[in-house]
Amino acid sequence: MQRKIFITGGSGFIGTNAVDYFSGKNFNVASFDKKFPRNKSHAVCWIEGDVTDINSYYKAVQQFKPDYLLHLAARTDLLETKDLHNGYKANIIGVENTIKIAESVSSIGRVLFASSRMVCKIDYIPKNFDDYCPPNLYGQSKVLGEQLIKQSNLTKEWLIFRPTSIWGPWFEIPYMTFFKSLQKNVYFHPGTYNPCKSFGYVKNSIFQIHQLLLADKDGINNKTFYLCDYPPLNLKTWAELIQREIKAKKIHTYPFWLLKIAALTGDVFKNLGWSNVPITSFRLNNLITNMVYDTRELQSLCGQLPYNLEDGVKETVDWMKENSKREQQII
Repeated sequence: MQRKIFITGGSGFIGTNAVDYFSGKNFNVASFDKKFPRNKSHAVCWIEGDVTDINSYYKAVQQFKPDYLLHLAARTDLLETKDLHNGYKANIIGVENTIKIAESVSSIGRVLFASSRMVCKIDYIPKNFDDYCPPNLYGQSKVLGEQLIKQSNLTKEWLIFRPTSIWGPWFEIPYMTFFKSLQKNVYFHPGTYNPCKSFGYVKNSIFQIHQLLLADKDGINNKTFYLCDYPPLNLKTWAELIQREIKAKKIHTYPFWLLKIAALTGDVFKNLGWSNVPITSFRLNNLITNMVYDTRELQSLCGQLPYNLEDGVKETVDWMKENSKREQQII
């Protein structure tokens, strides 16, 4: 029998890849999003709606009668600095509504909730999955979402996954910016720093979501997982792979003290209202800090990933070229 999956946020970056993947795996897919699909071919399974509107959300799920609910819908930018509950309403009310709907729609057997690695700042090593240290309001909204799930007494099978830094086709800021900075030869290695990063190629991430969707209940129920590739990548290696695939110039290396001055200057411009400053203290810290998560349990459930780093870089650069052609045709 064809299984049915209801994906919230199906027009987003991870959502677009999820709709692609599950549509090709003999799933009947519904993509619920307030925005029209990035991939126009997904219009056939798109349902326009907002996860903060429980009436339209419930109606769509009840009519579709899915076996699985994959909750990806969220506001993911870091721009909100004042109003947690209204600014990141989708991340809080959206989770509350998903819990209520999952409990009340009898066809649903398992719910997968997307959270974020930003429930903890990058240089903080949590003692367990209930140890939080968010660096911003976005992170705080994801903490609240996780706490709502854990305190809900949801009787359906559920799990939480925390995407780390996911990249690949259909991406936007920040990793589209990272690839383009290499293309324009404005990316630089930060001195002698060469951190390891638990990043994830998006097609590997969707493969992992599929494995978690089908795993035995005892292996996943009421658990939390970081979603990323294994083993961690080396930042310089990744950047140089992209640089060669794009056929950009050799990457420069700048002394850390110079970058520190530039980052502090960037902080000033950001506080004055420049939303996309090339370098700030936050971004510099991300460039020099190791970000490695324990993926042993995830690996035992998902096994070998289908794409290696070279494959992911090549597919992403190819997609960027095709996307650029499409944008030029529209213009």
